[in-house]
Parts: sequence; C-alpha cells; structure tokens
Amino acid sequence: MAVSPNGEEGGAGGVPVDIELRVDTRFTPIYRFLRLLVHGLNRLLFRTTVEGADRVPAEGPVIIAPVHRSFIDFFVASEVTHRKLHYMAKDTLWKNGLLAKILPSVGVFPVHRESADREAMRRAQQVLEAGEALILFPEGERRSGPVVGDLHEGVAFLAARTGATVIPVGIGGSASVMPKGKKIPRPEHIHLVVGEPISAPERTGSGRVPRSRIHQLTEELTRSIQDLYDRAVTVTGRY
Repeated sequence: MAVSPNGEEGGAGGVPVDIELRVDTRFTPIYRFLRLLVHGLNRLLFRTTVEGADRVPAEGPVIIAPVHRSFIDFFVASEVTHRKLHYMAKDTLWKNGLLAKILPSVGVFPVHRESADREAMRRAQQVLEAGEALILFPEGERRSGPVVGDLHEGVAFLAARTGATVIPVGIGGSASVMPKGKKIPRPEHIHLVVGEPISAPERTGSGRVPRSRIHQLTEELTRSIQDLYDRAVTVTGRY
C-alpha cells in the first residue's frame, strides 16, 4: 500500500482513528517464527533469489519501495534485508483483541483504508522516526503490465520529512506466480533486484523541502523501479 500527501483524517466502519501506534523494534519470538516460516516458503516454493541485498542500509530509517504486481510481493519483499520490517494493514483487524496484541509485535500497524492517507502518513512517519525499515508500494495498488508509472508521491514526502533512504526494488515472476484474483500461488521462480539507494531530498536554508524536489525524487524512483523490474523479469523470463 502507498500513502499520498493528500486527504482528511477520519475513521471508517466505526473504528476510532486514535488507535495508539507503538513502534515495536524488538525481534519478538512470534516475529522470528513467522519470518523464518515466510522465508522458508519463499525459498521452497518460489526459489526466491535476491540481487543487491547489500544495498539496504543496516541501520537508520529506510523505505523499501518495490514494484507491485502480486499479493505475494508482501512476502517476497522481506527477502531483501535481515532487518525488522514494518507494514500497513487495514485498521479493522484491530477489532480482534488477540490480533490487536500480536500485530504490532510482527511489524504491522493500522491504516484506515476507507479514509484519508494523512493518518497513514502520520503512522508511517512514526515508524521511520524510530529508525526502522518500512515497506511501501509506491504504485499504491497491484497493477499489471510491464510499465511502471504514475507513482504516488508519499514515498518522497516521507523521505523528506524523516530523512529516510529510499530503496527501489524490482520483482520478477510474482505476477505469474500469483496473478491478481488467484488464491493459490504457483511454485515458480521469483527474482528480486535491489537498486541503488536514493537519498532523501535536500532541504533549503529555511529547512523546507521544495515540492519540485519531491517531484524529482518520484521521477528518479520511477526510472529506477522500471529498470530494476525489467532486469528482474529478464532473469525469470516472466512478469
């Protein structure tokens, strides 16, 4: 899921907007177990390979920004780093008392999907200000086809606000493994290519980040993800 700089705060479905976000940086036992399970399945079912994983900073705020062609991208994108990762999830999951206790420990935080992205931006910013790694899909939703375009500017805004490094990622083969609308993935090869880090936009003397620099970072991110996506697809031979 991506975030954009626009929108109004509010709740959805009767869920309050003030769900407290605790940024849990610990590798809890349940997080370790689920991570090992996901990585095992990635390698067993999809023979997942990663190129350029050493480009992900070992510490400090990081936004991992992959191309998004399949639901399975949420799982295979975790292969690019050993760091704890944080994700967004729909806030209605917090209605379940057990899930409300477990989700923060596995790096998940709530987002009001039917309301504005401003709340999502605030929560994502808290994660990055804690020096953590956050996965955001800058295309905003699963798309199809070989062309990457019309990225949301939320990644650039978050980088500007927090100084986070942006890591573009191309994923080849995931659309074939689990196309949109399918519930059971095919056991086929997935390859990820991690791109060169993109630094946060520089601030002016007054401490502000001009909108033109937000646009520039988004354009640079678009070009990088397109190149990485093309390279990843070349390895797998499939989108």
